[in-house]
Amino acid sequence: MFEAPRPSTRVMSESDGPKQVDDPDYHSENHTAAQTCGWTANSLRGEGKCYKYIFYGIESHRCIQMTPVVKCNERCVFCWRDHAGHAYELGDVEWDDPAAVADASLELQKKLLSGFGGNDKVPRERFEEAMEPRHVAISLDGEPSLYPYLPELIEEFHDRDITTFLVSNGTNPEVLERCDPTQLYVSVDAPDRQTFDDTVKAVEDGAWESLIDTLDVLADKEDTRTVVRTTLVKGHNMHNPAWYAAMCQRADVDYVEMKAYMHVGHSRGRLDRDSMPSHDEVREFTEKVGEFLPDHDTMKEVEESHVTLLAQEEQTWVPKLEKSSDFWERDPVVSY
Repeated sequence: MFEAPRPSTRVMSESDGPKQVDDPDYHSENHTAAQTCGWTANSLRGEGKCYKYIFYGIESHRCIQMTPVVKCNERCVFCWRDHAGHAYELGDVEWDDPAAVADASLELQKKLLSGFGGNDKVPRERFEEAMEPRHVAISLDGEPSLYPYLPELIEEFHDRDITTFLVSNGTNPEVLERCDPTQLYVSVDAPDRQTFDDTVKAVEDGAWESLIDTLDVLADKEDTRTVVRTTLVKGHNMHNPAWYAAMCQRADVDYVEMKAYMHVGHSRGRLDRDSMPSHDEVREFTEKVGEFLPDHDTMKEVEESHVTLLAQEEQTWVPKLEKSSDFWERDPVVSY
């Protein structure tokens, strides 16, 4: 159990706490940041759900998109974030304990969604459900494993009956080894060292070797569902499908998720629009990778999101999130 003293969680100002990125304007409390996903808003209005619902069963309107640290140790060319705002300096951060981060995440989500309570397009029942999130996507920005109490934070969310979906770049295998989220995604955005250096541009030496070590960490996971995810950038990393497959085999992952780079945000200053593959190109490359993964013979796709999934069987939903599960039987406790 985590027993460190609990610092106060103050709303940040420009001169208070670790610097957050200026664009986009995240809602923050100290080093915890959250932002409403576009699919959350769509789901509230009944206008569709994220591909993660189709693949894994995540209810978009009940999902918090957050991060415990807006800092990153990589400078991926395809990232839509502003690299200038990710100064990799952690020594001056006054870390909140996991309970404080979880509290901040829930409060920020309620503030972000509070305006939907008066929206005529949002059914009251759905709004009340959104006020009691059941999932947290630890994926908003930065590298979550830089937060020193990430394993304890995941357990804190689980103790609150909230499922966790952690996205990491795999540079801290010793941290991920202690993390047991509901589902763990590791970004593998290059099939070889040279492509990794050109595309990911890690801040620290040894990042490639750490990623390889993380593949072994994934292979040892028993209770956590594992995913290798790749952002495909045309002209940069869409080659050597057999090598991608070899990395997935080494990691013994449950799923392989491949998604097109999108020409948005600050990435437009690093890449041109031609770097964005079409969905057909994403599907074609995924099929090439799948030729070397005979056990992952099921392919799913969501064309609207330019994303594909290789799986070992047709049913890919998290069992706990099946609609017949007791997980959904708890009545919402509304406070807004």
